[in-house]
Amino acid sequence: MFDALGFETLTPGQAAIGLGLILGLAFGALAEITRFCLRRGLVTGPDRKQALATWLVALVAALIGTQIAVAYGVLDFADHRFHAPALPVLAITLGGLAFGAGMVLTRGCVSRLTVLSASGNLRAVTVLATFALTAHATLKGILSPIRTTLGAVTINAPTLPGAPWLWTGLIVLAVTVVVARAGVKPLTLGLAVALGLLVPAGWLGTGFVLFDDFDPIAFESLSFTAPWSETLFWTVASTAVPAGFGTGLIGGVLLGAFTLAILSGRFQWQSFETPRQTGRYIAGGALMGVGGVLAGGCTVGAGLSGVATLSAAAMLALVAIAAGARLMDRALSRALSRALSAPSSFESGAPSATPQAQPAA
Repeated sequence: MFDALGFETLTPGQAAIGLGLILGLAFGALAEITRFCLRRGLVTGPDRKQALATWLVALVAALIGTQIAVAYGVLDFADHRFHAPALPVLAITLGGLAFGAGMVLTRGCVSRLTVLSASGNLRAVTVLATFALTAHATLKGILSPIRTTLGAVTINAPTLPGAPWLWTGLIVLAVTVVVARAGVKPLTLGLAVALGLLVPAGWLGTGFVLFDDFDPIAFESLSFTAPWSETLFWTVASTAVPAGFGTGLIGGVLLGAFTLAILSGRFQWQSFETPRQTGRYIAGGALMGVGGVLAGGCTVGAGLSGVATLSAAAMLALVAIAAGARLMDRALSRALSRALSAPSSFESGAPSATPQAQPAA
């Protein structure tokens, strides 16, 4: 397909950077407006139902768009890692749990923190630096034995019984019920649909439009774990490591979110308030870095992009991430309850155990 486009000065790899940049710009702007984040839909909060419904609508849009392309024979995921015959069940499960716990500790998944970092949030910047370093160390560095050891425990990947359209229909029906009860504004739902459609656009762009037998590029769509690792590596060694789709994607998300934050007046410098808060966010970033690699992606990479291919591995990762987030949210709620019920400093003579309110990431 790439040869037919008539590009004479661009290689598929160079065009992929531009594609990533365009999709990133759109994602950054849409995510900034809608406050798109799965964590908000999983933890205790006043807007939990609305946040979950918004995320699920994006998932449905990604699923329908991707499966239409598959049905017409434009895309084929048979050889993609999401559909590998061996399922690293232990790595995915433990990685998903770690990622989910980490995003609760940092009060945002990686995609949300990327958007927030472009809005002046220095807490998000710190978490992303920790995340990228830890993810790269797990992929290719000192932590890689964890990945290879856990990844060696595999089972035969299950295949979903029935036709893809059946599963697509069931997921759409379930999401429709959730959205109907959430009371989300139609404009927000429309923006969520637009965001979700960026996923099939990524698959089509890298797997069909830019496909070239003589100069192949990675078949990928929206994700943040590998792209942040690649962006970090490219930043410190750009003369030896070329940029790719993921690097363009990260740059586009930052630019799109920054532009919307400036135009809307939401850009504001924010930082940590206490050393304890700093340690919590750094720990959460490390958990997400290791967990994202082990699980095969984050809430966007495995969640939106992976589930859109009807991958059992991606579905397992998403369930594990959600479980990890819920468990950590309950643990933090119980810790807060114990702290609030403890004797005051006046009564016990000890410093007050009541924690400071944690602002959003």
